[in-house]
Amino acid sequence: MIVTELTPFAEQFERLSQDPAHFPDWVQSLRQSGRDRFHQVGFPTTKWEDWRFTPVTAIAQGRFGSGPENSATSEITEWVAQASLADMACRLVFVNGRLQPGLSQLDSLPAGLTVGGLADDLEADGEIATGVLGRQANIEHSPFTALNAALFRDGAAIRLADGVEIEAPLHLIFVTSGGGDAVCSQARNVVRIGRESRLKLVETHVGAPGEAYLTNSVTEIELGEAAQLDHHKLQSDSIAGYHIATTYVSQAASSRYRNHYFAFGGALSRNEIHCYHAGEQVETVLHGLYLVSGSQLADCRTRIDHAMPNCVSHEVYKGILDDRARGVFNGKILVYPDAQKTDAKQSNQALLLSDDAVIDTKPELEIYADDVRCTHGATVGELDPKGLFYLRSRGIPESLARKMLIFAFANDVVQGLRVESLKRHLESVLLADHGLPSV
Repeated sequence: MIVTELTPFAEQFERLSQDPAHFPDWVQSLRQSGRDRFHQVGFPTTKWEDWRFTPVTAIAQGRFGSGPENSATSEITEWVAQASLADMACRLVFVNGRLQPGLSQLDSLPAGLTVGGLADDLEADGEIATGVLGRQANIEHSPFTALNAALFRDGAAIRLADGVEIEAPLHLIFVTSGGGDAVCSQARNVVRIGRESRLKLVETHVGAPGEAYLTNSVTEIELGEAAQLDHHKLQSDSIAGYHIATTYVSQAASSRYRNHYFAFGGALSRNEIHCYHAGEQVETVLHGLYLVSGSQLADCRTRIDHAMPNCVSHEVYKGILDDRARGVFNGKILVYPDAQKTDAKQSNQALLLSDDAVIDTKPELEIYADDVRCTHGATVGELDPKGLFYLRSRGIPESLARKMLIFAFANDVVQGLRVESLKRHLESVLLADHGLPSV
């Protein structure tokens, strides 16, 4: 690698990237390309514009293993039970990036839905992954995408046939635990939604409390014509963990993609979403909420490529920062020359509860068409003094009034969810986090 400070990680890179024996040649080629690219560029530094506010030195200097093979421990079973939600169509559980059939629930899959491990799919005929794996997730885009290509062993493989609508969500639970040792989890997920089909997906990330580990996941999603996917992600990693995740979405004509992201854990988290409009009449909705305190850092990045005319995107990200926490938001909307009649809105709002909390926000519009409606903006501030005064004038103590305003600011994002069990869970988390009674 070209940066000597990355040597501690480099010492274990070759061992971690040993090829699985049964992957087909085209997958081995993808993994080799990832290794070559990562060897060439190494980890990003704060000299890189896209990483200016997000130092990854702690990751680069870490010594991460692949994790124990035995995942059926009582602790992991308990964490899975705590993360599980009611009224799910099925559940896939991954420990350190590898599917665990014994912890999963796949007894009664709805007709038209195929789910399983990516490794099993690739070692068979690659029916789900072929044509999708590696097509959007360009290793030139990010060193962490290259790192995932080099090291992934497993992940979720999901396909919904044409013309199928499933109301109950599919739940993916990712658990990271090294049994006291630092581990490196590299899940790779492939999701294919057929023409005129509809699916809800809930993705939950948890880890061993207090453990330092690296989760670096890449997800590639392909939506057919008039397909709909509601994608919910809850990141509740260990407060000492590092969470890097990149999602790539390709949307055919008249498709709808809704992403709802919630980040509560991790010493450092970075969540990237890249959506490409491959047809007309596409709709993209990106909503996010992160709560950080102590010395946590949460980095949220989005990019929407309006490559075709008559498409819509709506984006709202909110952050609540306390103590010495830091938040980063960079949202880019790129409107291509032929993408006339684009309607794009982007908003970033941050609530600072401490004088030492910091937010770096950069909403971007890059427009090459003239008949468009595009807006973007960012607001950063403290609690509304008028709202605080109003509540206190009604006899509510100041501490409780502050908690109520914080909850209202955050709950606005939660109320847009279409998965009731997840909505109730997040409401309880927000209430408990701010010492409010359950409703």
